[in-house]
Amino acid sequence: MPIEVDDEVILSKFQDEKTRNEAFNLLLKKYQQKIYWHIRRMVIDHDDADDLVQDVFIKVWKNLAGFRSDAQLYTWMYRIATNECITFLNKKKQKNNVSLDDVAYELADTLADSAYFSGDAIQKKLQEALLTLPEKQKLVFNMKYYDDMKYEEISQVLGTSVGALKASFHLAVKKIESYLLSKD
Repeated sequence: MPIEVDDEVILSKFQDEKTRNEAFNLLLKKYQQKIYWHIRRMVIDHDDADDLVQDVFIKVWKNLAGFRSDAQLYTWMYRIATNECITFLNKKKQKNNVSLDDVAYELADTLADSAYFSGDAIQKKLQEALLTLPEKQKLVFNMKYYDDMKYEEISQVLGTSVGALKASFHLAVKKIESYLLSKD
């Protein structure tokens, strides 16, 4: 269950050596679940998502002291998580020497076999449709639809203009609709 502690409180506790561990525990309680689901929607597999969450929070721990408050804390963490996902998916693509389309098919198979996926048939179809999207459209759709982020926040995470994000989201929705209608 996420907790409601102000980011400023967490950051100030992190600056003090005596309360640094407490601050990091608060950060974990507040954001771990959100970060997990953001990653999980990108990589599908529970074990991969768990590993990536650990990697993200290790990077957060190492870099939090240098965090400048010119961005929101969760936006900064989402950027780290997003970059970790992209790096992971690219390594998977290179390791298996396959195209991103083949990785999408492999992830769809993982989704079908996953004991951790508890969604109904409609949710499964939506996840399959998402796997057909280009990486950026998938990211934008996930952040807007699932994480209910504003375009301005997504813009900070992805370093893209709001106009481009709106276009990506619109294209993603059209492709998802088309996929869902073709699978009836």
